[in-house]
Amino acid sequence: MTRRGRILAWTGGVLGVALLATAGVGVWAYFDLNGNIHGADIAIDGDRPANLSPGSKNILLVGSDSRAGANAKYGKDLTTMQSDTLLVLHIAANHKWATALSFPRDSYVPIPACTRGDGTKSTPHSFKINEAFSIGGDGGSVSKAASCTIKTVEQNTGLRIDNFASIDFQGFKGMVNALDGIEVCPKHAIHDKKAHLDLEAGCQTVRDEKALGYVRTRYSVGDGSDLGRIGRQQEFMKALGKKAQDKLASPGALYDFLTAVTKSLTTDQDLKSLSALTGLASTVKDIPSDRLTFVTVPNYYREADVPTDHANVVWQYPEATQLFSDIAHDREIGAAGKKKLAEAAKNPVTAHSVRVRVLNGTGTPGQAATAAEQLRKIGFTVTATGNAPATDKTTITYPSGLATQAEVLSGHLRDTKATASAQATPGEVTLTVGPDFAKVIGGIGS
Repeated sequence: MTRRGRILAWTGGVLGVALLATAGVGVWAYFDLNGNIHGADIAIDGDRPANLSPGSKNILLVGSDSRAGANAKYGKDLTTMQSDTLLVLHIAANHKWATALSFPRDSYVPIPACTRGDGTKSTPHSFKINEAFSIGGDGGSVSKAASCTIKTVEQNTGLRIDNFASIDFQGFKGMVNALDGIEVCPKHAIHDKKAHLDLEAGCQTVRDEKALGYVRTRYSVGDGSDLGRIGRQQEFMKALGKKAQDKLASPGALYDFLTAVTKSLTTDQDLKSLSALTGLASTVKDIPSDRLTFVTVPNYYREADVPTDHANVVWQYPEATQLFSDIAHDREIGAAGKKKLAEAAKNPVTAHSVRVRVLNGTGTPGQAATAAEQLRKIGFTVTATGNAPATDKTTITYPSGLATQAEVLSGHLRDTKATASAQATPGEVTLTVGPDFAKVIGGIGS
């Protein structure tokens, strides 16, 4: 693809609008479009991850499932804002590569305390990751929805989020319509009432409701999971970018496209202008298409750990930990890294397969039993509880041969690292609970 097409493909038009804005739009049109963009005042309370790679940029992109206004027909029973698609676009400090990291909507993760629309605080707990957008947006505030989502992503990944952008249903449809539709080639017929979609098998051009339904459909395709939908969305956006480079040569088509995007676009205040978006786009316009990597957080179905849960996925550790670390330290994933993740996904080390001995190092009776119960809720196999010498920090130790299992436990507990120990019980990972355990485990298991 050309530069224009690549940027459109990467961000679904959210950043592509910036590059296109320089392609011949007049002064009046520029200010008109500029005024369409909504800005959100985003405030993140509490501790935030450090920026480990100055010069790089992490942009949180959300496909908003809001049912307000013209979007009400997609589900009037929903009383809060929803996030249908969630990803982080990492732009390398040297501007020579980028990674688009997708988060499955059904990821079961700790949701931290967030400010609701009425000003009250939610209680930390675990649920699907997209609930964070709903909690903050229960009063219709994109600012609070974005703040809670950023806080959730940061605390679960260790990635510092620099910018935010979202686009809703109507904007997506307008983008597709301005391009006279996008060709898709489903192998099987799709009939999905929830997505308002009826498609026969074979190649065909979709626009308007059918285009939106195609990227939203889930239950009527494949195994009905969010994972298959992510793949369809990524392929659709690549096709959209390719067609954009061919179709948006005329001022009329360009203006229609930009109008659709900007009217449905909400960003943080730093990105709230065509000039800011153009500046951002100019930093990545020379990145080769083969150095843009689309990757999904490695995961497996949660029922492997919790047999009663048939609706969620959990992140696969230690692979997820390494992926987040690579992005945080500005290390390119590339084709080799993506292949490695695919190989690891064939045989994940589940939480249930990890045997854990829990010891109380707080000096307060009952803490080992409490921690053990929380670990069982996650899915870990707790073998025994006991006491240990006092410690000021939660620690994980393991015997020879159980490094991976220890890293799986570490991945579920914030800011903990596993270390080898000759004194560790053979066949088991040892968790010694310190006074910081409540913070370490967050909302996991609740």
